[in-house]
Amino acid sequence: MRIALAQIASPLDEPPEHRRERVAGMLLDAPDSDLVLLPELWAPGYFAFDDYADRGESVADGPTVTAMARVARERNQWIHLGSVLEDVGGGRLRNTAVLIGPDGGTRLTYSKMHVFGYRSKEAELLEPGTTIDATDTPFGRLATTTCYDLRFPGLWQTISDLGAEIALVPAAWPEARVAHWRLLTSARAVEHQLLVVACNAAGSQGDTRIGGHSRIVDPWGEVLLELGSDEEIAACTVPDDVVAATRAEFPVLGDRLPTYDHRTDES
Repeated sequence: MRIALAQIASPLDEPPEHRRERVAGMLLDAPDSDLVLLPELWAPGYFAFDDYADRGESVADGPTVTAMARVARERNQWIHLGSVLEDVGGGRLRNTAVLIGPDGGTRLTYSKMHVFGYRSKEAELLEPGTTIDATDTPFGRLATTTCYDLRFPGLWQTISDLGAEIALVPAAWPEARVAHWRLLTSARAVEHQLLVVACNAAGSQGDTRIGGHSRIVDPWGEVLLELGSDEEIAACTVPDDVVAATRAEFPVLGDRLPTYDHRTDES
């Protein structure tokens, strides 16, 4: 399978409608791939906190979903559009990831559970999600988490328990902590024997420089593709059986205990 990472910059002075049009054009002109992943909140801009209230949209027929569904149909490919500011009613917003199939239909959504509050207004402005799921695709069973979720192993254990073989991770991870980004994407791939496909944003948003270095990591921890710091779209071919072959050769997951809640001191 051919997987592409669309590492997009979202400068705060670029209107979202212009950015949607620009990115759709980039995707339509990109080399062929079976699946493409975009960053977290690339259309509204992650750090455009003052504009969040005006940039909420429906995940059913909002402008970002509509634009990416059109590209998916024209390209006959799967598109994980990163995430959007989902308007859930009553003035509430969520950071919601959307996976679109080649027919333009939505196949999976996930609202970010761990909203970020360190030097960020995300936790103040957005409502956390409460559920996570996985879905079957031609590439394998797939789940998605978002950015800060990388730091919470319990969530990753859950997607492993759901049978996920591929984890898609859109992000807007700052350059200041890009070493953690690289470490955690590799660690999650190895500990759960997953293919981790992680797409970070690029460029600057206000005073914050985003880290880039979008990457694809296989279950052995081998980095199959890693981008630099600038906006670009790049792709690589991933063996169809990479997860199954790794799990068969080195069956770590079968040695997990059903629970670790018991106490070692029983006296």
